[in-house]
Amino acid sequence: MLQVLFMARCFALMHDCGHESLFRSRQANRWVGFLLGVVAGIPQLPWSRGHAFHHRHNGDWQKYQGPSALISTDAFAQLSPGQQRLYRWLRHPLMLFPGGFFYLVIKPRLALLLGLWDLIPWLAAQLQQTPTANLAALFRQHSSRHWHSPREGLDLFWNNVAVLAFWLVMGKVVGIGAFWSLYVPLMTCGAALFICVFFIQHNFPDSYAHRSEGWSPMAGVLEGTSDLELPALLNWFTADIGCHAIHHLCEAIPNYRLRACQQRNAALLQGVRRISLADINVCFDYILWDPDAARLTTIPAQCPG
Repeated sequence: MLQVLFMARCFALMHDCGHESLFRSRQANRWVGFLLGVVAGIPQLPWSRGHAFHHRHNGDWQKYQGPSALISTDAFAQLSPGQQRLYRWLRHPLMLFPGGFFYLVIKPRLALLLGLWDLIPWLAAQLQQTPTANLAALFRQHSSRHWHSPREGLDLFWNNVAVLAFWLVMGKVVGIGAFWSLYVPLMTCGAALFICVFFIQHNFPDSYAHRSEGWSPMAGVLEGTSDLELPALLNWFTADIGCHAIHHLCEAIPNYRLRACQQRNAALLQGVRRISLADINVCFDYILWDPDAARLTTIPAQCPG
């Protein structure tokens, strides 16, 4: 359990590096973020870009549907009973575990393989036409569905090199069976923990969920973000990410200043929803977006599943 909590802290610090808030130096944030991404098994640069998109559009549910890709009440009503059951089942809290394993262990490796599957034939074709072409220049010209920019492609590549090297070394040192019997539960539970924390900080009773037209960024922060109340020890392991509304108001605040900033701005944040550990299960009921009410809602009781 302690290893899982340390994994959560590594991920939280990687998150801060992505916001360039952990250190004053951009280079320090970049390199430490990369190393923490290796520990967490996920390329930091692509992840941070996606996370920045979430920050820019929080509460605009036409542009960002959260980690569970929630759909609207109307779209849900048009699904068949079997599809409705599947939708509900895929967003059950227990799915955090297989989803977490896929997210950290499989998805980054799969993204690299699919990207190389596109890149290598393209490079070969370009070199056939121009044998003296510069490979680095060609790579910068290539557009891939699997990374947003050449920099992200390189980050994905080197993250995979480092992670795969770690797997090979640890397999040699402690044995393949022993390593994977520890590594799989660690990564699965660590990913499940921080996906859960992220989910409940934006999916909760009456969370703000607006169409793009008329969307308010401030309402997205104050009504579409919750503050998570945790014991002091868990606050340390999650780098005070429970102070989430103030983080969305200013992502440049380092984690070790979040609580003080939250206290100084208590009057501004008094309407922010506060979530306790006892509320977590309820949050997972809010898996539909009601565009008319501009809020998240639950699946009607008469629906299958």
